Amino acid sequence: MPPAKRNVKCSQMATSTPGSYQIHTEARGSHWIGWISRDGSGKPDRGIVVIAATEEEAAERARHWAEQS
Repeated sequence: MPPAKRNVKCSQMATSTPGSYQIHTEARGSHWIGWISRDGSGKPDRGIVVIAATEEEAAERARHWAEQS
């Protein structure tokens, strides 16, 4: 059986601090996960993934984490 298609979305964000980051979201069952990547790899920065009920909430939580770190 082939692997299921992943529903991953990515947005580029510029920050007031040096560097930028990408926000990624992905549906996982009945919830969404969000994470940021800073190096263009698409992998979670420092392995941090946030969980939320909606895609918008997952993106907002990832954005908030990025701005605090």
